[in-house]
Amino acid sequence: MKRNTIVLFVVLFILAIFGWAGWANWKYRQQAAERRLALSAKGELVPDAAGDTLQYNSPLINKPAPDFTLEDLHGNKVSLSSYKGKAVLINFWATWCAPCKIETPWIIALRNKYSSQGFEVLGISADDLDLNDKQKLSEEKQQIAQTAQQMHIPYPVLLNADSISKPYGGLDDLPTSFYISRNGTVVAAQVGITSEDEIEGNIRKALESKN
Repeated sequence: MKRNTIVLFVVLFILAIFGWAGWANWKYRQQAAERRLALSAKGELVPDAAGDTLQYNSPLINKPAPDFTLEDLHGNKVSLSSYKGKAVLINFWATWCAPCKIETPWIIALRNKYSSQGFEVLGISADDLDLNDKQKLSEEKQQIAQTAQQMHIPYPVLLNADSISKPYGGLDDLPTSFYISRNGTVVAAQVGITSEDEIEGNIRKALESKN
């Protein structure tokens, strides 16, 4: 009986080792896949054709925009895929981002100008959220909502940009924008503040793209 107990213990120990090794291997593969995804979507600043200024070159250009589902300020679930058939500007911003506050009025004006042509903006807040503290989370959401109201943002404001930042190459700088065609393809990307004319040019490109 004692011998059988020892044998059983040894067998269970071996199984536990194999189980742990399998979990560790799965975890490593998952982390490696996440690193590859982040690196593959990472863009870079490169000189423009004239060599005068730097442009953001994203590997997502001419590829399907990574889909996502996030909550808006009212707790509703909003998915990028539900906007297929429309040209969409995904604008990552934050309440503390000074350049965002300069750029947002331009985006609002252009959204109102082109909405009748099938254009929409999704403003995704990159503000930190205390997901494990209900009180702090409520206060943070309220601050984002107040900022959106003060700026008269008419388009959906979504929360928790960090949860989708990797597929979009990370959020090393704000504002960061991606312009999506009616078929869901990324046709342009921008990092940092730019001009209103450039924003409008990319909106028209998204609207007119056949991709």
